[in-house]
Amino acid sequence: MARLIETSPCAGLLPRTIGAVDLSEVEPAQITLIAPFKGQQAAVSDALDAALGLTFPAPNRATGQGARAVWSGAGQALLIGSACPALPGAACIDQSDAWAIVRIEGADAARVLARLTPLDLRPEVFQQDHTARSVLGQMPVSLTRVGRHAYEVMVMRSMARTLVQELTRAAQGVADRIEPSI
Repeated sequence: MARLIETSPCAGLLPRTIGAVDLSEVEPAQITLIAPFKGQQAAVSDALDAALGLTFPAPNRATGQGARAVWSGAGQALLIGSACPALPGAACIDQSDAWAIVRIEGADAARVLARLTPLDLRPEVFQQDHTARSVLGQMPVSLTRVGRHAYEVMVMRSMARTLVQELTRAAQGVADRIEPSI
């Protein structure tokens, strides 16, 4: 009988430091898709607040520290890092094994991402706790700013290796650039 060995999506690929950028895997305890039923978003938000101290996020936003709710599309959010409480007004679907999450952090993080995504990542535009569904290279991603120089990139688990390769290539390009002397 075959024995299956549980591994994380980026096992053996991360962590890496390239120039002024650190790449690391985020391994949340649980990821749950929350989709409130029609007219139930406020009740779901109240239930999340009572149970976990966070609210259902507005479009393109994330809420919470530790356990977080990240907007993931019209009328949907991903609850990351905590078991989903009872939410009678929503469909809740466990997606813990479906996602790979990579944290890119450091002084050049925005420069690295700018080589791969069309998003405007300037701090005055894409602020902390802002999130967007976009592309990175050719992959659909969810990108969230989690700190001044820190982002989390989420892709489907099957794209984890490609995500790490793309981020590594872009980070190496930023690290190798020649700065003009003044």
